[in-house]
Amino acid sequence: MDELLSKESMQLVILGTGDQYLVDRLNVLARRYQNKLAVKITFDETLAHQIYAAADIFAMPSRYEPCGLSQMIAMRYGALPVVRETGGLKDTVRPYNQYTQEGTGFSFANYTDWDLLAAMKRALDVYAHDHLTWDILVNNAMNTDYSWSNSAKKYLNLYQEI
Repeated sequence: MDELLSKESMQLVILGTGDQYLVDRLNVLARRYQNKLAVKITFDETLAHQIYAAADIFAMPSRYEPCGLSQMIAMRYGALPVVRETGGLKDTVRPYNQYTQEGTGFSFANYTDWDLLAAMKRALDVYAHDHLTWDILVNNAMNTDYSWSNSAKKYLNLYQEI
């Protein structure tokens, strides 16, 4: 996070609760980068939706994630997710393909700082330098159908194939 905040033209908002060690580290960074980082340690659904609506990128670098709704909510608002390829995150976020301009976000495989940093830099690079591609990805994300009726059709098709 220090690398991103010190070198990239960006602002970062963190909302949620978690391990006290990480909370303490985030608060130190928030004091260091007062104009670039806001940290709110609480659960606040209304504020979360305001953040989704204002964001361009949504980072969800989970170690494991059985399903995950946050990345789907972010995509509905037009915030492209940066996710670790695990569980429901891998199932719901199609990684950006620079050759076909397909995808609904950005992903990384290994649970390391450096892989997350590289994925964030890829997202920031497309955002800053390729507005047409960014708009295509946002459109892809916002138009992805995660409804129960769509899921039910897929299950029915799978059942009929078996």
